[in-house]
Amino acid sequence: MDEIDISHAQANLFLLIDKAVRGEPFLITRFGTALVKVEAVSSAIAEPLPRLGFLAGQFTIPEDFSASDFQIEKLFYGGK
Repeated sequence: MDEIDISHAQANLFLLIDKAVRGEPFLITRFGTALVKVEAVSSAIAEPLPRLGFLAGQFTIPEDFSASDFQIEKLFYGGK
């Protein structure tokens, strides 16, 4: 586990918080003596959702889904 001096921790707080959230706990020390252990709360570490195909099988697309495309195109661009 990394040991970070308190003066370095003060200067780099945001970077150290990111480190803890990534699941890398560390100790903050002063003059070589450990003061606190910093680690993420378990709920803060969220697994990213898979984006591609994440709704597969959740709903069906109707057969006439694009049936009104011609009507919409006619409204935008005019025509016969």
